[in-house]
Amino acid sequence: MANFFPRWSNFMPLKLAICAGAIAFGIALTIAVYGYGIPHAQPVGYQPGQPIPYSHEIHVNQLGMDCRYCHSFVEHGAHANVPSANVCFNCHGPNKVKSDSPLLAPLYDAMAIDQETGQSTGMEPKTLEWVRVHKIADYAYFNHSAHVNRGVSCQSCHGEVDEMKKVYQAEDLTMGWCLDCHRSPEKHLRPMEEVFNLDYDAEEWLAQNEIVDSEGLVGEKGQRLTSQEEFGKFLKVHWDVQPKESCATCHR
Repeated sequence: MANFFPRWSNFMPLKLAICAGAIAFGIALTIAVYGYGIPHAQPVGYQPGQPIPYSHEIHVNQLGMDCRYCHSFVEHGAHANVPSANVCFNCHGPNKVKSDSPLLAPLYDAMAIDQETGQSTGMEPKTLEWVRVHKIADYAYFNHSAHVNRGVSCQSCHGEVDEMKKVYQAEDLTMGWCLDCHRSPEKHLRPMEEVFNLDYDAEEWLAQNEIVDSEGLVGEKGQRLTSQEEFGKFLKVHWDVQPKESCATCHR
């Protein structure tokens, strides 16, 4: 009997298997790149070592230190500075808190002070090289003062910093993440005096401070505000907060 199929058809199963394998590989690669390779996934959880193992949980949560003691430019400049060695030395200098701890050796080296004697080593003081944790792309612009001076707390971008024994990046800081906040700022706005209070809870604050929408800005006139969203919408209108969404806002 004559062969109905040409000779090349003998390789058809192999060709189909190769094509199926290529498709499966392409799908797996796409999932891997989307899940682990794009910017939103890379930095979340980034937790580098620091020259001194500084614990926010101890300094902020237990001791109640204000963020602005170390990050002193945050209300006035685009960048939130990290503390210089002399800021740390105010508390941890000779005969002060934990002054003999070996963990503070880099601080004494930066200050050119002998940790045992408390005397100058005769060397030039140097910068304490903290490792940067949070960083947006070089082509994007972000101004800290513009946000904290309109009721946006540190926690909105940096997470529960007061509970971190070692700081890590809690949010992805991508363009989409920023736009979500610009489109719904009411989720983050709080009274100015509570911006640096990392224990702030909107419902508890509103229960203790009766805020009434006397002008009907976000609801019925005379309505008492009880939730973060209601209060946030009230503050948004009251302060005329109008976050921009155009490209030129961040790409200048």
